[in-house]
Amino acid sequence: MLNKESRPDGMIQVLPSLFGALSPTGVLLGAVLFAMSLTPSMVPRGPEIQGALGGLVFAIGYLISYLARSVLRWLGLRPIFRPSPALLHATYALALVICGFGLWMGADWQNSIRKAWDLPELDGFATTFVVALALVVAVLLLFAGRLFELLAAKWHLRSARFLPPRVARGVGLLLALVIFWAVIDGIAFRLALRTIDTTSRIADLVIPPDLAPPSDAATPGSPASLIAWEDLGRWGRGYVISGPDRDDIAAFWNAAARQPIRVYVGLTASGSAEDRAKLAFDELMRVGGFERKYLVIATPTGSGWLDPGAMDTLEYMTRGDVATVAIQYSYLSSPMSVIVDPENGIAESHALFDLIYRHWTALPAAERPRLYLHGLSLGAFLSQETVPLLNVFGDPFQGALWTGSPFLSEMWRMVQDRRDPDSPAWRPKFGNGSLIRTTNQFGGLERFDATWGPIRLVFLQYGSDPIVFFDYSLAWRRPDWLRSNRAPDLGPDMRWLPLVTMLQVGFDMAVAVGTLGYGHDYAARHYIPAWAETLDPAGWTPEIEARLVAHLRDLTPR
Repeated sequence: MLNKESRPDGMIQVLPSLFGALSPTGVLLGAVLFAMSLTPSMVPRGPEIQGALGGLVFAIGYLISYLARSVLRWLGLRPIFRPSPALLHATYALALVICGFGLWMGADWQNSIRKAWDLPELDGFATTFVVALALVVAVLLLFAGRLFELLAAKWHLRSARFLPPRVARGVGLLLALVIFWAVIDGIAFRLALRTIDTTSRIADLVIPPDLAPPSDAATPGSPASLIAWEDLGRWGRGYVISGPDRDDIAAFWNAAARQPIRVYVGLTASGSAEDRAKLAFDELMRVGGFERKYLVIATPTGSGWLDPGAMDTLEYMTRGDVATVAIQYSYLSSPMSVIVDPENGIAESHALFDLIYRHWTALPAAERPRLYLHGLSLGAFLSQETVPLLNVFGDPFQGALWTGSPFLSEMWRMVQDRRDPDSPAWRPKFGNGSLIRTTNQFGGLERFDATWGPIRLVFLQYGSDPIVFFDYSLAWRRPDWLRSNRAPDLGPDMRWLPLVTMLQVGFDMAVAVGTLGYGHDYAARHYIPAWAETLDPAGWTPEIEARLVAHLRDLTPR
C-alpha cells in the first residue's frame, strides 16, 4: 500500500513504501556482487562470515543501483522504455543464475586457499546456511535503506513548505542522515561497544580459583611486588607465571642459565598511563631488569596478550639473561581496537619508553643491557609510533622485532612504498638492509649484502595476513601484492575485484587468527630466525636454530 501526502502546491506526492517491490536492476547488481564475494580472498572463510559478507555486498549493489537512478531523476532524465513483465522476470532469473553459480563454485574457491595453507579440503559449502544468513542481512539493510528513504522524503515535504524544491530535498536528505547517524553511532554502535568493553573488562578481572599468586619475590604479583596480583589482568597473570624457567633453558643449552624476568602492569593498576608506566619502571628496577644482558620493551596486542611464540623463543635464545616489560592499555582485541581507537595505548608506550631510555642512556655503556623493542599486531604499530628515531641516533637502542604490523603503520607503509622495485610488496627489500629488513615464513633476511648499522629493525609478516595488507584503496586499485609475484601462502585463485576485495579483506581481519603459521597467527618457528637476526646472539648457528625450532615445535598460543 502506497503512502500519500499533500505537497504545498496541492499535488499529491507518493511516499516511498517500506515493503514495495524491489528494483530488478538493483537485484541484478546485488547478485553480481554477491557472487563476487564468494570468490577466494586472503583467509579461508566459514559460512557465518561468508553469509554476512554476502548479504552486505548484495545490499551495497542494490544501493549503487538506487543512487544511480536517483541521480538520473535529479538530472531530469527518464527511462527510455518501461521494461515488460517478461524482461523483469528474466532479470530476476539471471540474478538467481549468477548467485547459483557463485554458490556452486564456493567450495572450490575456498579450497584453493585451504590448499595453500595445508588445510584439509571442504566436503561442502553449507550453501543453505550461507544463503539464509545473507538473506537476513540483506533484508535488514534494505529495510533500513527504505526507512531512510521514507524519512528523507517526509522531511523534504515539510521543508518544501518554505524552501525551494531542490533545497528542501537537500535538507530532507541531510536531516535523515543526521538522525540515522545519531541512532547508529550514538545508540547502536556505542551500546555494542560498551557491551563488548564491559564483557572484556569482567573477563579480565576474573581470577580462576586454581591460579594462585606467585611466591617468587622477583615475579610481579608476589607479596614482595609493587604490583598486586589482581592488577595484572587476565593476560598479565598468565604471562608472568608462564614461559620457560632457568631449568628448562639450562636443559636445552646443557649449560647454566638465568631465570628470565617478566614485568607486566595491568590496566587496573593505576588510573593514568603515566602512573602505569612509572609502576612498570619501578618494578623493573626492583627485580634488577637493568642488570640483564638484554632488555626488551614489549607492547602487547589490544587486549594485553603477549605471544608465547615470541616471548618463549626470546628467553631460550638469550639463555634467560633477559628482562621484558609490558603495559596493558586496553581490554579489546586488536581488530576491535583498530576500529574503535587505534591510537589508544600511545601514551603508555611513550611514557614507558621515555622512562626506560632516559635511565638506560645514563648508565655506563659497558654495563647497561642491550635494549630492544617488540610488538605484535596493534602492539607493533604502537611500538613504532613510540620510537623517535631521529632523537636516538646519538645513543641508539640496539633494535626491534615488529610482527604483523597493521595497515595503520606509517613505517610499514613507508617500507612497502619505498622498497626495491625488484622485491615484492609482501616481503619488501628496503634500501641496502643496514637499518631495516623484512622476513616471513619463507625467509628473506639473507637477501642483503650490506652489514647491519647500529640499529637492527626487523619486520616479520605473513603474505596472507589481512591485518597487514588491508587498505581502503583496495576498493578502487589492485594492490602490488596481488600481482604476478605473490606470496606462496596467498591462494592462487584470489583476484582483485573493485570494492568487493576491500570488503573481503576487511572481513578477513576478523578471522585471521586460528591457523598457526598463516594469516595473523604467527608461529614460534618463524619468530626464531627473526629474533636471531635482531639480537645477533653470540655463537648462534643454523644447527642451534634448527634444534630450537624442533624443541618448540609444539608451542601454541595460550
